[in-house]
Amino acid sequence: MPPAVPPGPEPPAWHWLAQGRGSPRLVLVVVFVALLLDNMLLTVVVPIVPAFLYTTEHEGANSSVAPAQPEAAPPASEDPPFSSLFSYFDNSTVTVPGSVPNGTESSPPALPRGCPEGDEFLTKENVRVGLLFASKALVQLLVNPSVGALTNRIGYHIPMFIGFTILFLSTVMFAFSGTYTLLFIARALQGVGSSFSSVAGLGMLASVYTDDCERGSAMGIALGGLALGVLIGAPFGSIMYEFVGKSSPFLVLAFLALLDGALQLCILQPSRISPESTKATPMATLLRDPYILVAAGALCFSNMGVAMLEPTLPIWMMQTMCSPQWQLGMAFLPASISYLIGTNLFGILATRMGRWLCSMVGMAVVGVSLLCVPLATNIYGLIGPNAGLGFAIGMVDSSMMPIMGYLVDLRHTSVYGTVYAIADVAFCMGFAIGPSTGGAIVGAIGFPWLMVIIGVTNLAYAPLCWALRSPPAKEEKMAILSQECPMQTKSYSGQKLLREFPLTDSSDAEDKHME
Repeated sequence: MPPAVPPGPEPPAWHWLAQGRGSPRLVLVVVFVALLLDNMLLTVVVPIVPAFLYTTEHEGANSSVAPAQPEAAPPASEDPPFSSLFSYFDNSTVTVPGSVPNGTESSPPALPRGCPEGDEFLTKENVRVGLLFASKALVQLLVNPSVGALTNRIGYHIPMFIGFTILFLSTVMFAFSGTYTLLFIARALQGVGSSFSSVAGLGMLASVYTDDCERGSAMGIALGGLALGVLIGAPFGSIMYEFVGKSSPFLVLAFLALLDGALQLCILQPSRISPESTKATPMATLLRDPYILVAAGALCFSNMGVAMLEPTLPIWMMQTMCSPQWQLGMAFLPASISYLIGTNLFGILATRMGRWLCSMVGMAVVGVSLLCVPLATNIYGLIGPNAGLGFAIGMVDSSMMPIMGYLVDLRHTSVYGTVYAIADVAFCMGFAIGPSTGGAIVGAIGFPWLMVIIGVTNLAYAPLCWALRSPPAKEEKMAILSQECPMQTKSYSGQKLLREFPLTDSSDAEDKHME
């Protein structure tokens, strides 16, 4: 009988992966990439959808009207069936068939190049696009509570992979949708996938980073992925749409999503159910906690400011600054860059200076920045307010996300799916209310007053963050508190040990042995 051949050496890549699966850093990589792709898809449609809808609908109107037009120009005495319309997207005056030739009748004084003439058209198109953009946040708002309860039952791995699958389908649908209805469905489907990815991803980070300082840093890095996606999504979409075509940016994102799915399969292994070992606190109980409500309100109102700017600032720039098209997207670039800096910087600094103080200062800066936006007379005047806005929102987000996990550890059961569902609901409420109501408020009282309303709201809410300075704990958890600084509790391992990640049969056996 020939001797048995010993197994060959394990490939270095698989050996590294097997050793690294228990590392929280790989979990952070997975969550970072998931949030990056989700928010790239969130913003890549911003420059594409309005231009695509206008082009297709305007060309369709032209093709249906053109055959009925006579060869000769209509007499000057007849009212033209159409008039010159300003293109929101091309920033030039578009002469629609049937318009009156130059010189046939008196015309109003010429507007500077790039200034709109079709205010009614811009208003109608802005409302439709705003509703399409808000559909994602509205759907995500409705799905989040169910996802939070699901993660408590089956763990974070499978919901995370479900989120990837839905986002991939939404991306492919965006690539091949040619009507407003299909684009609306794709955007709503993205909201479902985002709910799974965000709630499961943030809950997973909170469960593997039990040290409070490390958790704050990890949340800051993960939110940096969100900021990076917002930063590069819109420029990437506009360049690809301009030079390659509508489907190209979505197909590239679909390919990147497949790579993210392969990464999840290798690291998370979403093939088994791994429920939480302890029963989660019901959502109704968490919603009655005033400290969680204060933190959720800070997330909602601070993000509502930038959400209201998205549909209203470009049109206000066109009407008051006669801005060309490239400036409409570049106006948000300072906010994206400063948000990326703020989330990474204050993920560490907020622990030292106090997260409550960081959040309170951040909300005050948000309010002041919003009040300064209407004072700008050109795009350069928007750099300061928008940069301050993004930096301040980064301060609030990087502080409030760890506080959510801290409050659950301090006052409830250390199971994080439900509380991060509440955090995501607060975030989505800001981005649902903002785009859907901002245009209507501007139409009623004007853009400057909209900024005054949301700016004063943030300034008035900021002092409530003082309540998070030293939240009381339940009696059985008093031992967790640090006497020097309550917001710097070192570890929560007394309640739940950090186990190998992802969970394996050996880890379950170790738990039973410990018991």
